[in-house]
Amino acid sequence: MKRLALSLCVALLASQAQADLRQDVARDYEQHLSPLFEHFHRNPELSHLETQTAKRLAKELRAAGFQVTEGLSKTGIVAIMKNGDGPLVMMRADMDGLPVEEKSGLAYASKAKQKDWDGNLVSVMHACGHDVHITSLVGTARQMAKRKGEWSGTLMLIGQPAEERVGGAKGMMEDGIWQRFGQPDYALALHVSSEIEAGKLVAVEGSPYSGVDSLDIIVPGVGAHGASPHRGKDPVVIASQIVLALQTIVSREIAPKEPAVITVGSFHAGTKHNIISDEARLQVTVRNDSWETREYLMKAIERVAVNVGRAAGLPEDNLPKVVISDEPTPPTVNNIPLTQRLKATWSAKLGADIFDQRYRRLGMGAEDFPFFTTDPYIPSVYFQVGGTPKADFEREQAGGEPVPSHHSPLFKITPKPAVTTGVEATVVALMELLQKP
Repeated sequence: MKRLALSLCVALLASQAQADLRQDVARDYEQHLSPLFEHFHRNPELSHLETQTAKRLAKELRAAGFQVTEGLSKTGIVAIMKNGDGPLVMMRADMDGLPVEEKSGLAYASKAKQKDWDGNLVSVMHACGHDVHITSLVGTARQMAKRKGEWSGTLMLIGQPAEERVGGAKGMMEDGIWQRFGQPDYALALHVSSEIEAGKLVAVEGSPYSGVDSLDIIVPGVGAHGASPHRGKDPVVIASQIVLALQTIVSREIAPKEPAVITVGSFHAGTKHNIISDEARLQVTVRNDSWETREYLMKAIERVAVNVGRAAGLPEDNLPKVVISDEPTPPTVNNIPLTQRLKATWSAKLGADIFDQRYRRLGMGAEDFPFFTTDPYIPSVYFQVGGTPKADFEREQAGGEPVPSHHSPLFKITPKPAVTTGVEATVVALMELLQKP
């Protein structure tokens, strides 16, 4: 009986603690986080140009009691709170907006303009929800500081620049973030999603985001008059055959349930109607969820390009060439035991219905978070927070207005459930990983 009574007491205390957290987060949202979110949304900045965003984020984290260092990878932030013995746990939020003119119709819509990396004045918008991420990071900082008596270890909060240009995480690593501040034992990140019901979570046991490579395929030819194609080797025809042949790699060589994408996004050749040019260029994006699949895809693409050139009669010293134009971005791969541990904790603390069972990952978008976690390897979980009310999905399914996608000028998130769920889920996860001895 004593053991049963103790168990009931512990359960009641845990339930009360979670109710207190939910009330605290809701109160903090109304008083502090809501106006902060609207400030960030109205004032987006482009990748590696997030100077005012970083300045405000650093100010908020210092006010919460963190030791803050600025200027990593130009505008990146590291905030540290040491609180006794225990693991070092990192939580990351990306800060940058996109060169998109907002047409959401929101009262606090962005009207911001900024000179881009080439000096062009462009409209800027938080069209991917990074304003939710940094607002949630501030809310998490405030809650963790308030609850220092309930956890032990070191908390590292990261404000990362340039996720949209896939450079910020890599830049912070090149600036020696782990050498300067310590290598985390665990790493976390979240992303708000317009494809997930507001107030719900998704945590994939595997890969929530894909790896990506950008390739150029240079296809040589022999120039000739358009009226005398037999006098040349037409690179437009050869490149067209390569485009079609590439599609069979995924459909006929990759296992049906193994994610992979090869997309030719650009095809350039020639200058005039009646001239057969001497070169064509293809720009290709390649997506995968594992390094093994990536290796196969890269070899297969080169095999197809080179041998289509051979079949067209090109000489051995002038066959198509495949050039990797950017450093590959690794796939984001959640540590499965850690993901299962946190999912069990979220279910126990936030309720079994916290997860969006409707959501299915259908695209192969990429993230630069794995630059933090791949080499050296850090067990990590990248989870998603819903941002669209259930009624909006029901309206869309009934043939009404569709839910805008990320990177759309119409993109919008319902901020209160997105931010508060982001804060609650992060705090619960951090408390699980930073338990007092």
